[in-house]
Amino acid sequence: MAEFVELEAQDGVRMPWNVIPGTKQEASNCVIPISAIFTPIKPFQNMPVLPYSALRCRTCRSVLNPFSIVDFAAKIWICPLCFQRNHFPPNYSSISDDNLPAELFPQYTTIEYDQTPSSHVPPSPPVFMFVVDTCMIEEEMAFLKSSLSQAVDLLPDNSLVGLITFGTFVHVHELGFGQIPRTYVFKGSKDVSKNQLLDQMSFFTKKPKPATGVIAGARDGLSSESISRFLLPKSECEFTLNSVLEELQKDPWPVPADLRATRCTSTALSIAASLLGACVPGSGARIMAFIGGPSTEGPGSIVSKNLSEPIRSHKDLDKDSAPLYHKATKFYEGLSKQLVHQGHVLDLFACALDQVGVAELKIAVERTGGLVVLAESFGHSVFKDSLKRVLQAGDYDLGLSSNGIFEINCSKDIKVQGIIGPCASLEKKGPLCSDTVIGQGSTTAWKMCGLDKATSLCLIFEIVNKESPDATIQSTSNQFYFQFLTYYQHYSGQMRLRVTTLSRRWVAGPGSIQDLTAGFDQEAAAVVMARLVSFKMETEAEFDPIRWLDKSLIHLCSRLGDYQKDSPSTFSLSPRLSIFPQFMFHLRRSQFVQVFNNSPDETAYFRMILNRENVSNSVVMIQPSLISYSFHSGPEPALLDVATIAADRILLLDSYFTIVIFHGATIAQWRKAGYHDQPEHQAFALLLQAPRNEADAIFKERFPVPRLVICDQHGSQARFLLAKLNPSATYNSDAPLPGGDVIFTDDVSFEVFLDHLQRLAVQ
Repeated sequence: MAEFVELEAQDGVRMPWNVIPGTKQEASNCVIPISAIFTPIKPFQNMPVLPYSALRCRTCRSVLNPFSIVDFAAKIWICPLCFQRNHFPPNYSSISDDNLPAELFPQYTTIEYDQTPSSHVPPSPPVFMFVVDTCMIEEEMAFLKSSLSQAVDLLPDNSLVGLITFGTFVHVHELGFGQIPRTYVFKGSKDVSKNQLLDQMSFFTKKPKPATGVIAGARDGLSSESISRFLLPKSECEFTLNSVLEELQKDPWPVPADLRATRCTSTALSIAASLLGACVPGSGARIMAFIGGPSTEGPGSIVSKNLSEPIRSHKDLDKDSAPLYHKATKFYEGLSKQLVHQGHVLDLFACALDQVGVAELKIAVERTGGLVVLAESFGHSVFKDSLKRVLQAGDYDLGLSSNGIFEINCSKDIKVQGIIGPCASLEKKGPLCSDTVIGQGSTTAWKMCGLDKATSLCLIFEIVNKESPDATIQSTSNQFYFQFLTYYQHYSGQMRLRVTTLSRRWVAGPGSIQDLTAGFDQEAAAVVMARLVSFKMETEAEFDPIRWLDKSLIHLCSRLGDYQKDSPSTFSLSPRLSIFPQFMFHLRRSQFVQVFNNSPDETAYFRMILNRENVSNSVVMIQPSLISYSFHSGPEPALLDVATIAADRILLLDSYFTIVIFHGATIAQWRKAGYHDQPEHQAFALLLQAPRNEADAIFKERFPVPRLVICDQHGSQARFLLAKLNPSATYNSDAPLPGGDVIFTDDVSFEVFLDHLQRLAVQ
């Protein structure tokens, strides 16, 4: 595993197959697709940023890189992707073997170019449009107002800020009118077009509306005075904004006891998108939506106002008996296209005990690269700390960047099927596009309106070669090349181009199994399978995820395992593959596949986070990590098994979204007796504190901030731990366990699962 982590530290890429099957047939036999998990703007400490433009190949437009073949005498370089010969321009005239430009250094396979235009135009400031729900109880309103005023403090001084509040009606606040609070009110049930919006908000009183053309910001048709009524630099409107927030009341319209509140979420988001599209198109703007309940009004409503009608469940979606779901999803798909076209991001903070419609909003948040946080209340630390993390600067900032365009170039024997992750297709078709589309496909360029240091894409490729190449060719040019270009606005305001070029060896024909196994990265493979199975569950009707995962695992084991036919006892897997069945066992039981007991909102939330995180974080979501603390030994990793539970141990479970500190029965008794407060039991106090310190370290660097559960053995909250453990002892197993805990389940244990796998793989 270590060498794959090193490769990631150099280029931000993890691939399941680091030696690639060379023909179409061999690739399909490998079950797991040729793919890569790539973090486009992962920070690297000693990566140079070059102050000039990138030199591109004149045929395929790929950038000069360390794999290019250079003829110093003739001043020519050969592109490794398309073999085109290119002349160096005059500014490279002094290059030689001992005088290389940085982009040809072998260690700089990832490099950045500063692409900021030389004209002295200051970079456009970041824009934040707060869209705030007011249909909630007073207590929740108070929590939200306090978090929002903290958030306003954290915004950069030059950033532009706007505020829209909504309930039964949508209120657009005119922050630039300081004398008295002034708002424009729109009816929640009525869809407002961009032109109607501009007319009604009197944008054209001083400067008449242009007769033709698109209205787009101060350069095209709007006066900057009219824009600054609604979007002001924070330094100018902080006082007005804070006083509006302080005065904010819950929605005044009465709600009868048998009805839900009238909440027009979709209309408010649509107005926010149109307002930003008219005023600041193309700049890094974020709509930050704070939603406290289900949408019941407008085109994106998810449930009727009648409380007798429950909110859609997974069963309703499967049976197609959620009439509003498709309409809402279609509306948000339209909104996502508008936002992607404008280059703007939608962030979602959903805090309610009920569902709010994350499942419908997912498409708009994911296509624009937005952030999502789901919590039970605006007073919960999951929401409060996550919001601070979004806006704070410092060691653990997210590094929010904007306006990204991501492009792929690769050797001609490889085609791109698509990307699963936070991006939107720019529909740039070309010879590299495969006919099979997975995720955002049929393109070689994608828009990433919002991206941060951790955003990771899952790129899926296919091999086009039909027949196996002859041995002579294989020995000379057995490399496939990939080049990823990310053009984006860095959080410092500079425009940057990051270029990552990779080369991977391919093998074909007999005897290639050893090579394939040697380059297999089982963690990356598990994450690709998790993203794929989630995608298929959302897009394919009648898809059986458990069966698909089991069949894939059996095929992989029978292809790469070591065994004599029909003899399960001889079956063994190379260390490169040995943990993969365990990952698949936990993936089958994870919240990505088992939707029972989760609402559609929660499932959508878990999958959105899985689709944007890197390999090491995603592995923790699939197979949580467990650390054991006791007097006998320091903190040590423990097996994710019910047998690990013991009365004198503390267990720390990290399942990414939740962190559980579980006290064994004896430890819990001592804690309740207050031993840790007595000076002679200092060792016990330290033992209790150790898992808390570890949890605090995780909180600092993880986004969204996880939920902390502290529980005792046999307590009701112990279910958070038990649900993730391998049920090696259940209520109907024969031998009692040393730890004394059993899990009441009919799920098979990992031992039984492995036993069946061996029997089926050797057939």
